[in-house]
Amino acid sequence: MPAYAKINLGLRVLGRRPDGYHELRTVFQTITLHDELIFNATDDDHIELVCAAPDVPTDESNLVHRAAVALRERFKLQQGACIEILKRIPTGGGLGGGSSDAAVALLGLAHLWQVNTDHRELSALGAQLGADVPFFFTGGTAFGTGRGTEIHPLEDQPKTHLLVVTPQVKISTSEAYKALSAPALTKPDRPVNVPISRMEADAARALACELTNDFAPVIFGLQPEIARAHAALLQAGARAAALSGSGASVFGIFDSQAAQAQAASTLQTETDWQTFACATLTRAEYKRALRPCAAQIL
Repeated sequence: MPAYAKINLGLRVLGRRPDGYHELRTVFQTITLHDELIFNATDDDHIELVCAAPDVPTDESNLVHRAAVALRERFKLQQGACIEILKRIPTGGGLGGGSSDAAVALLGLAHLWQVNTDHRELSALGAQLGADVPFFFTGGTAFGTGRGTEIHPLEDQPKTHLLVVTPQVKISTSEAYKALSAPALTKPDRPVNVPISRMEADAARALACELTNDFAPVIFGLQPEIARAHAALLQAGARAAALSGSGASVFGIFDSQAAQAQAASTLQTETDWQTFACATLTRAEYKRALRPCAAQIL
């Protein structure tokens, strides 16, 4: 099954919540860059992960392993599985690769183990694994509120050609939030778990148009190489560029596939950057790619 990456078309951090997490408003967007997960049943209850990427752990710390254990515990199962991860999405890049893998692991194992479940139940289980996981049960364009786990589908963005650039630097999410802890972001707590209104939907669309990301100024200051990649995308002809999540990836939006290809060629000289030519993925395309294994859930 494919596990698609995401970008954040906009991300605002409104302040710290009473539970210690941060209140977010973000617009998620699935893109065609993806990992692949291959599932095989085993004769025992062992969960085995296989991955050739040297920076991907294959022990209990991997979100895919944690997803498998969580699914078994939730439904009191005894089955095992061997899961191979073909990794293409950069780790720690702000592209949701680990979260997408975890969501697809829940979908794939629910199919493999013949679990009777639904979208809402798996989304809740995914939220316990990571804030980005629930989005990957929706896909397309969606507004994320609360910790980012409350997902409100939006009308899909027009198909857009993208260039994603991931410099070889690492930014931890905790480090990013620590750097962001400025008095200007300390605002009164806003109510959470509220239905999305027309005003919020309009705000989500405006956020996506502006590509505002509150992490960008601090991340660019912490890691100038990320700022340089952002500037390089604009210099290479991107109509707009932005940071995804808390980094380290940035993405550029191009008006045509030819402009995207020209920019990719220009950036080939940067040997310390990973560059991915991809496009946005609609919700229908996303769900179609995950079927038939997830047809009963999505």
